[in-house]
Amino acid sequence: MKPVYKKYFMTAALIWTSCFIVFVFVYMLVLVPQNESKKQIEEQFTKKMQVYNSALQAAQEETKTRLNKQMENLRDTLNDFVVDLEGSANLTFEISQIAKERRITPSTIEVSQEVRGGSVIPDCKYIDENRVDIKFLATSFNQFAVFLNALERHQPVIFVDSFKITRAKKRESGHQVEMNLSVFVRKRQKG
Repeated sequence: MKPVYKKYFMTAALIWTSCFIVFVFVYMLVLVPQNESKKQIEEQFTKKMQVYNSALQAAQEETKTRLNKQMENLRDTLNDFVVDLEGSANLTFEISQIAKERRITPSTIEVSQEVRGGSVIPDCKYIDENRVDIKFLATSFNQFAVFLNALERHQPVIFVDSFKITRAKKRESGHQVEMNLSVFVRKRQKG
């Protein structure tokens, strides 16, 4: 190539390269944020349309019936896990009945509302947690396991937080078992 053409070719290449770089900067500074804001607006629009459609459906009678049925199912599920305030008084009796059926004689059963580490339900207006501590002698691990199973299958649910088994020093005596249980209780509502 002649030097004149080489000079024109280099100038054209520099101009095209600089235009390409300017185009990339404009794309990154202007168009990318626009695309992101467009996506956000589309997501907001989709959410608002869903709210609008659910509001339209809520006015229909079949939707009201379906929602009432769904609320009833949720209440039933809640009742599987939460004891009424009046029912919490019978909790000690129910636990001792379960123990009696499994041929276990509890030495102590203590119900308290004391808070243990990490057991507070934050910002909960409707549910409290009652604690139950049980101490008893178990003749075998199977007897303990059967009792533990019965507690966890109880309705409403009794949660076993922790347990400790101390091995007996004599073979004839039973093993000392300490269990920490928790039960969810409905709070008394004001008004």
